[in-house]
Amino acid sequence: MTADKSIIERIFQAIGFELLAILICTPLLAWLLQKPLLDMGAVTVLIALLALGWNVVFNRFFDRVLVRLNVAHNAWVRVAHALLFEGGLIVMGVPLIAWWLSVSLWQAFLLDIGVLLFFLPYTYVYHWGYDVLRERFVSRNVCQG
Repeated sequence: MTADKSIIERIFQAIGFELLAILICTPLLAWLLQKPLLDMGAVTVLIALLALGWNVVFNRFFDRVLVRLNVAHNAWVRVAHALLFEGGLIVMGVPLIAWWLSVSLWQAFLLDIGVLLFFLPYTYVYHWGYDVLRERFVSRNVCQG
């Protein structure tokens, strides 16, 4: 699989990632935390906007490192990708969660770890699925063109 993606494609990939995550997480978190759907929706969107920017920057950097080190996409690279991406998001997101929900940094961290348990496999599966679909689309266009 190629890591040669334009910035427009990276933005499209990141927006898709965040929109699907919002659709899954907002009702789930509202139910689990017994918070109004609108309140959790606002928190989810704020975190998604933070993650959206991080997604574009991180994926660009990660792909460049893979090319520079001549590393192919495989299962272990995808695990490293998910762990590094989510680790960076925790560092940036915990203070925002603590502030928005008026909880301690420790409580925000625990909440973020809970969400991370969802996002680690979600990140892996989403990006794998995106790459598979992209490869099929690119291959089909090359064959037709």
